[in-house]
Amino acid sequence: MYMMNIIDKIKYFKKQLNVKTEQAVARILFNYSIKISTAESCTGGLLSSRLTDIAGSSSYIKENFITYANESKVEILDVSQDTIDKYGAVSEECALEMAEGLYKKTGCDIAISTTGVAGPTIPEKGTTVGTVYVAIKNKYISKAKKFEVNPHHSRKMIKYLFSQSALEFLIEFLNENYVNSIKQVTDALPEDNH
Repeated sequence: MYMMNIIDKIKYFKKQLNVKTEQAVARILFNYSIKISTAESCTGGLLSSRLTDIAGSSSYIKENFITYANESKVEILDVSQDTIDKYGAVSEECALEMAEGLYKKTGCDIAISTTGVAGPTIPEKGTTVGTVYVAIKNKYISKAKKFEVNPHHSRKMIKYLFSQSALEFLIEFLNENYVNSIKQVTDALPEDNH
């Protein structure tokens, strides 16, 4: 009989945990008929890949873009060159403009963007390896959040952790702006005493 060693057990557990993250996102998007689009820089399509790992994802994925170069952020997503010059591509301001441009371009219900430094080199002055900004926009609000992961991980692991942070932030956003909002409305409705 095959006995899993401790490393295999940890890998298996992590895989199961993360699949649950993707399933949680998928369940909310599907149940609330929400169409999502992604614009990724540092995650290079990994966020999109993880969102489409769930069967039936075509019911909630609108369009996904990899806008790795600054030029693509400007040309595809209408990020202002002034924003990049002033704050850098790895900034809250750039992430928010990426999400805004994606939202306008695709007509999705929710736009999510990532921009950060996976390393090992640092492309811009003032940025650090292991830093990512994630921005999310819907019809009513835009939110951005900065995440930092251990810069000593491999580039591949940093990208994975960035995508995990983005998915967790997305769940938080969905719960705050859809799940809990709908629950508050239904809780406020008068009870039917018939």
